Amino acid sequence: QVQLVESGGGLVQAGGSLRLSCAASGRTFSSHIMGWFRQAPGKEREFVALINWSGSSTYYRNSVKGRFTISRDNAKNTVYLQMSSLKPEDTAVYYCAAGRSGFQTQVTKYDYWGQGTQVTVSS
Repeated sequence: QVQLVESGGGLVQAGGSLRLSCAASGRTFSSHIMGWFRQAPGKEREFVALINWSGSSTYYRNSVKGRFTISRDNAKNTVYLQMSSLKPEDTAVYYCAAGRSGFQTQVTKYDYWGQGTQVTVSS
C-alpha cells in the first residue's frame, strides 16, 4: 500500500517556476514507477512525466520536454517535478501516481494516486 500527498502548487506568472513534491508512505515506495499527471477543467487526465525506481530513467510528454524535470529521493520517499518556463496551458491539477506495471503513460496503469495540487499559470 502506498499513500501519496502532493504539495507545491500555486499561482505563478507565465515564464515562472514551481517545484511540486509528492511525499509517499509505505515501505515499497522505492519499487514503484512514479508518474506525474495533470487534468485541466473539462479535459481528461494526461501523462506529464515518469521516473523509474532508481531514478536512472525518465520520460516526458513532448510539450514539457526541456521545461520540466522529474526526480526522486527514495531515502525521503519523495518524488519531485521541477517546472520552469511555465505557460498558461500548463494550468491544471497535478497528480502524482505510483505503479508497478512498467514504464507506462496510461492512467489505468497506476495503482495509487494523490489528491492533487492546483497549478495556475497567468498570462
